[in-house]
Amino acid sequence: MRSEVEPSGGYVSASTPVVSLPDTPKAHRVIDKKFIFVMGALGGAESMRFTTRKLVIEREYAAGAPWITSVPTNRGWVAKYSALYATELLVAYEIKKPHSWFPGDKVVRRLWWAYPSAMSAIHIKNAVGNMRTQGPGGCTSAECAMQLQ
Repeated sequence: MRSEVEPSGGYVSASTPVVSLPDTPKAHRVIDKKFIFVMGALGGAESMRFTTRKLVIEREYAAGAPWITSVPTNRGWVAKYSALYATELLVAYEIKKPHSWFPGDKVVRRLWWAYPSAMSAIHIKNAVGNMRTQGPGGCTSAECAMQLQ
């Protein structure tokens, strides 16, 4: 603030006008608790499906199933499914992130969770199906394991 002298000898304070700045864009958090929870659930469901499928293939191979010629290595399966999960994670991240060039961005951003949630349910259903797989004698995996001991 500056002060100016009036002709009568008194001081008058002159204030500078306040300039309003444009609103800064609000920071949008893409990785929040909901994102971590949904993608963690998807990762857990995929891991469960991967593990149960691997066990089914190993047991079918050990039982002499003619359609299983070899058991794939863990390294190959982990690389394949890790790449798939990383791609799903990246797509969900990009969908949730705001884009100024995309005309229906607000609507699409609200639906980022739909694919991971649906796939989590599908992977869990497949894992349960793998657990209920019956061996050649009509027994489930757990019952067959008990019979082999």
